[in-house]
Amino acid sequence: MRCLVIEDEIDTSNYICKGLRDAGHSASACASGAEGKALALGSEWDIVILDRMLPGCRDGLAIVEQMRAQGKSTPVIIVSALNSIEARVGGLRGGADDYLSKPFAFSELLARVEALQRRSAPGADSAQLQVADLKLDLRTLRVTRGNKVIALQPREYRLLEYLMRNVGQVVTRTMLLESVWDYHFDPQTNVIDVQISRLRAKVDKDFPVMLIHTLRGVGYRMGDGTEAGSALE
Repeated sequence: MRCLVIEDEIDTSNYICKGLRDAGHSASACASGAEGKALALGSEWDIVILDRMLPGCRDGLAIVEQMRAQGKSTPVIIVSALNSIEARVGGLRGGADDYLSKPFAFSELLARVEALQRRSAPGADSAQLQVADLKLDLRTLRVTRGNKVIALQPREYRLLEYLMRNVGQVVTRTMLLESVWDYHFDPQTNVIDVQISRLRAKVDKDFPVMLIHTLRGVGYRMGDGTEAGSALE
């Protein structure tokens, strides 16, 4: 992927670019709103990672708005110290595809980059998600595994959809809390563990291959067990 990083904090910019390159992507960086705008609008990128507070720019979100106004659908992830609910909602409504608060772990940023890559890939707008013999119809909300129809509660459905959209990837507690529960803090409860347990009872029980795996101390991974990884249970 060709990644553009618009970030004026040099250490943060270097941290992101190094991680992207280590993961096999190319990364170009700039540190001002004017240069970021010129690069974002004048070149083709697979993803843009953007800070909101930039020199020479009232709000980095203006760059996203201009990209969308010109018909550019390039995925944009905002990384910002502006982490209030209002700021996050404003960023997403302003045209960003994802919003990650500082400080953040690079592994989480990379997982979000790769998730956006899959969604923008050919065929990503398919009306059906499938992992092994588990299928989720996005139009009818019907979930089946093999010949069995699986009835889910709304929260279970959202959790399953998120896991399936990130198949093979590590999904952290923070990612689940923000994307499935709309929490921007950890309430220090076992809500995730309870919902994962209930979902497993419906999706994995009575089937020979488990699809929902726990990575101790890290998070969860959806897959049929052939993905690279360890500490699965």
